[in-house]
Amino acid sequence: MNNLALQFKNVSFHYESEKGKQSILQDFDFHINEGEFVSIIGPSGSGKSTLFKLVTGLEQPTEGEIFLRNKLATKRLGQVGYMPQHDLLFPWRTIMENAALPLEIKGLKKQEAYEKVSVLLDDFGLLGVEKKFPHELSGGMRQRVSFLRTILSGSKVLLLDEPFSALDAITKVTMQEWLLAQWQRRKETILFITHDVNEALFLSDRIFIFTDTPARRLEEVIVPLSRPRKLKDLNEPKILEQKDFLYDLLRKKVKI
Repeated sequence: MNNLALQFKNVSFHYESEKGKQSILQDFDFHINEGEFVSIIGPSGSGKSTLFKLVTGLEQPTEGEIFLRNKLATKRLGQVGYMPQHDLLFPWRTIMENAALPLEIKGLKKQEAYEKVSVLLDDFGLLGVEKKFPHELSGGMRQRVSFLRTILSGSKVLLLDEPFSALDAITKVTMQEWLLAQWQRRKETILFITHDVNEALFLSDRIFIFTDTPARRLEEVIVPLSRPRKLKDLNEPKILEQKDFLYDLLRKKVKI
């Protein structure tokens, strides 16, 4: 049996608003194995962001338990790496200084933090730009810095929240291929939110779909592609069939 990186057991969660209680999860079970790449898709407002907030510890379940690496985790803030949709790099800090931020927060001296960043710059395609500022880099390069910062959080469970959605189509594909190469080298566990069905199929071992609110379970699709993968693999008949299935599920959920 695989070791579990993340597990929700009978988790319920609701928001309180002027309109009353809004239930998002109800007796919800979910798990990710160590080293998996799992994507979450679903319409806006279906619960994807709430799931991330619960994993990171920004929200706490109303009922139920959340486990990280088989241990009950009531305090999860700082225990998982998080990469947001926008890079959130500080414009007044160089690339080196931005990447070193999580290490400084942990208490490392600047020189020691910079040394740890330096050995990773080449792997992340950032060697030679470490003294530049964020505005001097492309969107794809800034997202590489953001991912490096997430890696340097030290967690083996990484949450990536639509990290490529703001990029142009060509840069987005390039970054998807780059991310896969990094994941295959490092084997961290990745939970990835996206609205892009093609992106989810290309990157993931499994895809989970929010289809009901409140969610009691997620529809699961196992991606039948071996690794390493190429973009042309998305044209295989079995993948085209799964793509149609996923779009059908999403259409049923969207109300126009």
